[in-house]
Amino acid sequence: MTPSVAVASSLAEELIQKIEQKTAVIGVVGLGYVGLPLAVEKAKAGYNVIGFDVQSSKVDMVNEGVNYIGDVVDNDLREIVQQQKLRATSDYSFINEVDAIAICVPTPLDTYQQPDTSYVESSAREIAKYLHPGMLVVLESTTYPGTTEELLKPILEESGLVCGKDFFLAYSPERVDPGNKHYNTKNTPKVVGGVTPNCTKVAASMYRSVLEGDVHEVSSPAVAELEKIYENTFRHINIALANEMAILCNKMGIDVWEMIDAAKTKPYGFMAFYPGPGLGGHCIPIDPFYLTWKAREYNYHTRLIELAGEINNSMPEFVAERAANLLNKEGKPLKGSTVYLLGVAYKKDINDIRESPVLNIIDILEEKGANIVYSDPHIPSFKRRGKEYHAVGLTQESLQKSDLVMVTTDHTAFDYSLISRFAPAVLDTRNALKTEAKPKLYEIL
Repeated sequence: MTPSVAVASSLAEELIQKIEQKTAVIGVVGLGYVGLPLAVEKAKAGYNVIGFDVQSSKVDMVNEGVNYIGDVVDNDLREIVQQQKLRATSDYSFINEVDAIAICVPTPLDTYQQPDTSYVESSAREIAKYLHPGMLVVLESTTYPGTTEELLKPILEESGLVCGKDFFLAYSPERVDPGNKHYNTKNTPKVVGGVTPNCTKVAASMYRSVLEGDVHEVSSPAVAELEKIYENTFRHINIALANEMAILCNKMGIDVWEMIDAAKTKPYGFMAFYPGPGLGGHCIPIDPFYLTWKAREYNYHTRLIELAGEINNSMPEFVAERAANLLNKEGKPLKGSTVYLLGVAYKKDINDIRESPVLNIIDILEEKGANIVYSDPHIPSFKRRGKEYHAVGLTQESLQKSDLVMVTTDHTAFDYSLISRFAPAVLDTRNALKTEAKPKLYEIL
């Protein structure tokens, strides 16, 4: 064994021992939808955790034990803060105190549909200032294959420390499904790929000490980076197929939901995906285009991904067209009509409007002269293009005042019986009224 390998192995064993004894201090950069749940689970597992975020409002709320993420239990956050197991700061010099740190910052697309890695880069540069021997750095942000080794590693090595010898670097993609009552941060299996075998070993040790789900080790960060994009591309493409079937079924006079329910009776070779008003959230509409961008480096055109994107991105326009056609059956123009949207969150029972297709539907309908009213028990207000929107209560009066009701997010809290009885016309983009008596003027996506 060479001296450098011996040093790396020694540092790895020391850190693993700290992890197993729960004496390691763990840091989390980015206290959003991914970072805060991860920080909470690490603190609940017995570690002292320091959360880092540039937004002082988030730092203050965490330190006060005030929760702002739906997948975190209020009492869990309050208790670990009171026990001083979790604290938050905007001062990155506290990285000096941590033994392992996870980067959980956003990786959006820019206006040219190219990955914006600025948040990852700035986080890496802050960490590099305080990187010390024996420290573990794990990137969790969804990104293109090669980010960990091509972007993070050189920035961290500007510290003078060598990856795999003096510090450990790995990639472990976040797997968060907001609103999922069964799978959460703690029990969802983890994939881990390190730059070196010791990097993988140390990172896997940390996750195994915190999570209940299996930890699957892969041979490199690139494998882990690509598998995460593949997960979301799989959904992206299959949802596009369901959306295309919805468009075709509408032309053919066939109920797409009934057709899918029939197809899923097959016990093998089929997985049900459902149509909707478009894709939302920070993952499925965005992640596949990291791969599209990276593929150009290899002179390859990801035709299927881009075609799926075209179909999914066209759904808000299709929904708006359906709304106009439905109103026309009552002899009403879209211009001047009141369209009552039920739900603006991108999926049911959450308070997240990131990339919500409902926002695009609002834009299209307003451009065509419609008056927009909305209800959403999880989103009391929001801003869009400089305009403020405020939710109204779902009542008999609010339904009857509208010309068209559109079910755009199928929240459990909505009273669908009330909707079916008092809505003058309904366009149901989620098959939410499937068990209810249908209004006289009712159409399903």
